Amino acid sequence: MPAYFQRPENALKRANEFLEVGKKQPALDVLYDVIKSKKHRTWQKIHEPIMVKYLELCVDLRKSHLAKEGLYQYKNICQQVNIKSLEDVVRAYLKLAEEKTETAKGESQQMVLDIEDLDNIQTPESVLLSAVSGEDTQDRTDRLLLTPWVKFLWESYRQCLDLLRNNSKVERLYHDIAQQAFKFCLQYTRKAEFRKLCDNLRMHLGQIQRHHNQSTAINLNNPESQSMHLETRLVQLDSAIAMELWQEAFKAVEDIHGLFALSKKPPKPQLMANYYNKVSTVFWKSGNALFHACTLHRLYHLSREMRKNLTQEEMQRMSTRVLLATLSIPITPERTDIARLLDMDGIIVEKHRRLATLLGLQSPPTRQSLINDMVRFNLLQYIVPEVKELYNWLEMDFHPLKLSGRVAKVLNWVRDQSEKEADLQQYVPHLQSNTILRLLQQVAQIYQSIEFSRLASLVPFVDAFQLERSIVDAARHCDLQVRIDHTTRNLSFGSDLNYSTKEDSPVGPFLQNMPSAQIRNQLTAMSSSLAKAIQVIKPASMLQEREEQSHLAITAYLKNGRKEHQRILARRQTIEERKERLENLNIQREKEELEQREAELQKVRKAEEERLRQEAKEREKERIMQEHEQIKKKTVRERLEQIKKTELGAKAFKYFDIENLEDLDPDFIMSKQVEQLEKEKRELQDRLKNQEKKIDYFERAKRLEEIPLIKKAYEEQRVKDMELWELQEEERISNMKVEREKALEHKQRMSRMMQDKENFCLCSLPSKEKLKQFQERLVEERTKRREERKIHRKEDRRNTFYRNKEEEAQRIHEEQLKKAMEQNSRNTLKTATAAFILL
Repeated sequence: MPAYFQRPENALKRANEFLEVGKKQPALDVLYDVIKSKKHRTWQKIHEPIMVKYLELCVDLRKSHLAKEGLYQYKNICQQVNIKSLEDVVRAYLKLAEEKTETAKGESQQMVLDIEDLDNIQTPESVLLSAVSGEDTQDRTDRLLLTPWVKFLWESYRQCLDLLRNNSKVERLYHDIAQQAFKFCLQYTRKAEFRKLCDNLRMHLGQIQRHHNQSTAINLNNPESQSMHLETRLVQLDSAIAMELWQEAFKAVEDIHGLFALSKKPPKPQLMANYYNKVSTVFWKSGNALFHACTLHRLYHLSREMRKNLTQEEMQRMSTRVLLATLSIPITPERTDIARLLDMDGIIVEKHRRLATLLGLQSPPTRQSLINDMVRFNLLQYIVPEVKELYNWLEMDFHPLKLSGRVAKVLNWVRDQSEKEADLQQYVPHLQSNTILRLLQQVAQIYQSIEFSRLASLVPFVDAFQLERSIVDAARHCDLQVRIDHTTRNLSFGSDLNYSTKEDSPVGPFLQNMPSAQIRNQLTAMSSSLAKAIQVIKPASMLQEREEQSHLAITAYLKNGRKEHQRILARRQTIEERKERLENLNIQREKEELEQREAELQKVRKAEEERLRQEAKEREKERIMQEHEQIKKKTVRERLEQIKKTELGAKAFKYFDIENLEDLDPDFIMSKQVEQLEKEKRELQDRLKNQEKKIDYFERAKRLEEIPLIKKAYEEQRVKDMELWELQEEERISNMKVEREKALEHKQRMSRMMQDKENFCLCSLPSKEKLKQFQERLVEERTKRREERKIHRKEDRRNTFYRNKEEEAQRIHEEQLKKAMEQNSRNTLKTATAAFILL
């Protein structure tokens, strides 16, 4: 039963006494009772050392659930009085957990945990694997030393974040803990915990937006709060990139963009530069070279606008990277293997719009638009001389025989800069692919067919397999009409006149169309030539016809000009009325949306109130359960004392400690007593065992003697049963024969009356004349009775009329008499009143 303290200082002193003798659990229980006591709910200075000592014991014993409960209780105590104390306590708690984890890491040789999820350490697969694996003693020691402390530290971070969420007073501490948690995941390579941490932070942000009406809620319109959230999301993005969790990195980018949208002021340039730098890495790792180059364009323009002290070397480095990234964009739209099999154009367009929104663009960019922007802003003048001509060779000049050699020089220079410019090495494979496609497009314009070996010699930096794959991809995307003949090892271009490349093919160096494209545009070219010839000839009849048409048009305008003017004015009025109607509809819709939002807010408030009531009920339920537990312990102790006074109880609990027995269940104590009783009865059972064997042998011998007698009695009974059955069967057959003879006698006797029955039926039918006479009499009787009923009804109506008339006259007469009597009574009253006045 817990001790009761009038003052918290006494509890702290008692806990220190327990610690001096090495009893940490009783010391923790003493401090826990003080923290949860309703008497000590007002914050005092002594509460902080009590809480620090309590958390130290929780860390030593690795009781994370008790630490969580204590922190929540301490938050309720000091939130309105001294919030700084809560911050100090939380920081001290996390520091202790981190120190213990670092100590365990130093003692262990295991640097990276091989457990996927700390919340589920012992899975059935891991237990089975540990049973058959040959791990040594050091591996088991590392798992026992490091893993529990890493799990405890992770639970500490998560509990503190849940404790401090949506509280403006400890917002800075919340973000510091979140950044520490990201460093923890990065240090121990905890990918599963990193995903859970990101989901928790995202859930906390949603709760901030939903519960912004609370007294201590965080205001996301505050610039300081937005800055802290952006700082935390950038740390999250850096950690995701470092751990190569690209999906979580993309979610972090979306969260950062959402925070940008909430801010009324534009973010700082340094923050935007960091954002663009990280987003470009995410886009490149996801295989989206188009938006990677677009992000670098945005970063380049931001740096030029905001940084006034840019050096020439920095400008060259940024411009060179932008050029290489832009030229590395695939000339054909890049599609995944699934997108190649399925029709996913709509999904791809929607995805590009979503990505463009993350960069603040109105529409998705294209490769040609980025190249045009690069030329329009004169970015080429800042590029290093070794790379400057790459744009002209790939996008402007038409020289297929020298294209690969020129590009190879640039690629070799990029490879040589691997130490200085490591970021440029990633563009080499994409530049090679685009060079191959440009070479194929230019070769197709000047050659009708070419040997594959000759084409391979023009592209020396790739093998034959990669070259053939590039040719097949170009033909599949309709960027090039090419056919490969594997028997002769030749390539033919534009040989099929009924087929041509797509009309929106990428812009590039152009010399002439292939035969298939010429055939496709033949009719258009002929029409243009004929139109030009007609304009040159201009016969007189055509000029006269044109003048007549002009005269008719002027006459029609003069005739219908006023009417057309009125129609235009009426249309203008209709448009204005329609605008007003649309504005009214918009106002009505906004009003309905506002009412709906108010209803939703009211619903949310009610849900929050219900949640608070439920929490209060849970706390009350928990308090009652604790009281029941204390009563239970007291009952156990009293029952234990009573049992130990007995001789049987003293024997049963001779080797048990009284303090440990207090935590036992009463049923367990009774089971111990029963066990002692059974122990005393065991000797009696042993004595009865021999007698039981004797009885068993005697009974078995009797059964062996009875078996022949039972078989003989069975055979006799079977013979008797068979004789009885045969006798009953003979009796049944004889009875059935007698019943059949009686039935035949009844049938013969009844058959003699058949002729009499038929004669009776013939005589009983009436004749036709009698039936006709009956019908005539029936009609006469009906007519007679109908006339009598008609006369009777007339007499009734006449009598009723006269009777009602007499009753009405009587009623009028009675009303007149009543009025006369009332008038006489009034006159008499007046006379009596006058006489009384005279007297």
